[in-house]
Amino acid sequence: MAKELRYDVVVVGAGPAGSTTARFAAEAGASVLMLERRAKVGVPVRCGELMPSMQEMRAMFPKAGDMEDIFEVPPALVSLRFNTIRIFSPKGTRYEVPFSGYTTYRDRLDQFFVSQATAAGAELLTGQRVTRVEAGAVHTADLDVRAKVIVGADGPLSIVAKAFGLPHSADLCPAVTAQVAGEFEPVPEMYFGTVAPGGYAWVIPKAGGANVGLGVSRKFARMPVSKYFDAFLSSKGLQAGRPMGKVVPMAMPVKRTVAGQAMLVGDAAGQVMAVNGGGIPMARIVGKVAGKTAAAHVLNGTPLSEYEREWRRQVYKPLRTAAHTKVLAELCFGSAWRTDAAMRVLGPRRMNNLIRCRPIFP
Repeated sequence: MAKELRYDVVVVGAGPAGSTTARFAAEAGASVLMLERRAKVGVPVRCGELMPSMQEMRAMFPKAGDMEDIFEVPPALVSLRFNTIRIFSPKGTRYEVPFSGYTTYRDRLDQFFVSQATAAGAELLTGQRVTRVEAGAVHTADLDVRAKVIVGADGPLSIVAKAFGLPHSADLCPAVTAQVAGEFEPVPEMYFGTVAPGGYAWVIPKAGGANVGLGVSRKFARMPVSKYFDAFLSSKGLQAGRPMGKVVPMAMPVKRTVAGQAMLVGDAAGQVMAVNGGGIPMARIVGKVAGKTAAAHVLNGTPLSEYEREWRRQVYKPLRTAAHTKVLAELCFGSAWRTDAAMRVLGPRRMNNLIRCRPIFP
């Protein structure tokens, strides 16, 4: 018989979105449980491990308010700092775009975020694959968790979203990433064109190596993403470790993120920067809003719809701009010549706007 547990808030998924939600809900006085399907939080690594600086985040999302409590990390989690991103066109033209940030160790970063949540009073159970969700309850093979609020932080194919009739992202793009040993210049690189149809490839330097990966759009790819990744590695003369795959939301955020007792956060809500796939910063911003709203609902009766209103106020406009820019870029993806010509028209200044989720044209 499954063991029954009761909490104010149950969070499905302990990635950055889930752990941030749990932390701020617990800090506000709610009892919180995180359910993580993996045996160890953050393992395996399935992302590029790049983080924008606090300065960049404030410029991109000025309505998000104070960010120090969600973006400061211990020095040990900073691998390499950089001040420039290098972008390559299909024909190899190189563009240098000022952008500050650092590379990190995603597994340890996720574990740090979870430690902040548990320090605030949230509880974590790993190795718990959710099998069913219904109003007021989340079920695993050996647990029935009753809760007043259910938070879906369980990725783009969220079981919480499905249970409450909430939509998934309209464009899920397959991506793979792997670790490569060696010495690399401390400048992240992005490669566009036929190397990654509808997406891009990356080489993101770290201490003693790099995170190398590639994502494509299903609308433009003509073979599995792994084949494009192998070809990219070969073109760069790189030997990589075991690649890890996932799908990334690359469209507008979903139209509804609240239904009944449920809220969606992070990838589950499509809250990703569509021009570059950046999800960790968004997860932290919206997770803070979700956690505070969940606690306010439990303790004071605040409607969960306040989460929808507030996260949209803080970040929706830049995310919408990024999604619209991606749609424009798709007009060029079928041709290396068109992509190259479009990048020449954009130039470094407009690319600067593009990667910062700003309009590329007046």
